[in-house]
Amino acid sequence: MRTARTSWRTCSLGAAAVAALLAATACNPGVADTKNPTTPTTAPSTAGTTHSSPSPSTSTSSSAGTSSGAGTVACNDNDLSITTSVWRQDSGRHLLVTATNFTDKTCTLYHYPYIGFGAVIDGPLAPMGSAPKAIATIGPKEKAYAGLFLYRGSEKTVPVEAVSIGYQDRALNSNKESAMLDVALSKEIGSLDVGTNARVTYWNRDLGAIEDLLFRSGTS
Repeated sequence: MRTARTSWRTCSLGAAAVAALLAATACNPGVADTKNPTTPTTAPSTAGTTHSSPSPSTSTSSSAGTSSGAGTVACNDNDLSITTSVWRQDSGRHLLVTATNFTDKTCTLYHYPYIGFGAVIDGPLAPMGSAPKAIATIGPKEKAYAGLFLYRGSEKTVPVEAVSIGYQDRALNSNKESAMLDVALSKEIGSLDVGTNARVTYWNRDLGAIEDLLFRSGTS
């Protein structure tokens, strides 16, 4: 479901191990700008980057909503650079997770990421919205996105300084017992506020679809 929407710009919290997209103008985390295209802006740094540990999964089970990319290997920590960013004029209520494939092979981000917040809040978060019609298969240097709804305006929150992330295989809810890797937030942001009803979207290659869900579903 796509409707006319306001374009949002993101400001970087973490950084990728590969070349990041740079905004045409300066970007101050947590400050508003709705005039620019919906392309996440990231700042080069080693913080917030993950590409280590688990081996690629080779499960052959299937799940609903996989209209493309069937048979590709599931992405894992060895394939991805992860950055986190927030939208300007959003008061930190939502977080964007950007996964970039820095390898020379294609892989698929299945379903939704397992998200926790270090030792402060146990994960994984429950998903929001429905699975996209096509799975998020990404080739070398390509990106996929997931969005987090963190809290409502009047909700009691706790501060967190890291986001924990894990990945699913083709089978829904697979790898749930695997350890999640912490992604540190940048020093410029310091921490995020998280409520008791935080949720995460499914992976999607379309950033606009993530924004439509986060900002037009009543969670904002």
